[in-house]
Amino acid sequence: MTTAPIPPEDSYGRDPYRREPYSQDQYRQAAPAPPPDNRPRVDAGKLWPGGVATGVVAALVALVGVLVCRWLFGIPLLAPKSDGAYGDVHTTDLVLLAAAAALVATGLMHLLLLSTPRPLTFFAWIIGLATVLAVLLPFSTSAPLTAKVATAVVDLVLGIAIGSLLNGVAARSIRMPPAGGGTGYVTTGGSYAEQPGGYADRQGPRDFS
Repeated sequence: MTTAPIPPEDSYGRDPYRREPYSQDQYRQAAPAPPPDNRPRVDAGKLWPGGVATGVVAALVALVGVLVCRWLFGIPLLAPKSDGAYGDVHTTDLVLLAAAAALVATGLMHLLLLSTPRPLTFFAWIIGLATVLAVLLPFSTSAPLTAKVATAVVDLVLGIAIGSLLNGVAARSIRMPPAGGGTGYVTTGGSYAEQPGGYADRQGPRDFS
């Protein structure tokens, strides 16, 4: 059995069998695509306006609390009764402090969302303990008992308002990367709910509760 001799290449270096030469690209494996970025993101455009709105609510809660205590119940909260229903500069300080506390809590929430697992749980504990401290602090002063109780109640309502409002705002400020298709997961009240056109974590949902 004989085999036909392989014809030599022509003078131009072309294969007489008209075979296409293999390029290096045909042997080179495609570089693996980078893994998708499945990290959740915080929508600051929703979180911070919600925090500012929470600050306004907190300031109004403090103001209404002082007015109710002083005008409706006649309790000398933050100032003597002779200063009227509003009181003095201490009332203004409390209103501004309540608004500032809401903004600080918003910054804390943003930091927790970016850096910790279950940020809403950590935030609830921090705000809860801070509220307990604010409630107990008036009883260390020499003010009348009625003023101490009134201040503690106002502080308690402020803590509940700031904590609950920011929890709701933060739960709706968490965005998950799209997983393709029209169905995904969005955060609703700290949990995941399947919604058309939402977001999903391709590696499984992260627990933000």
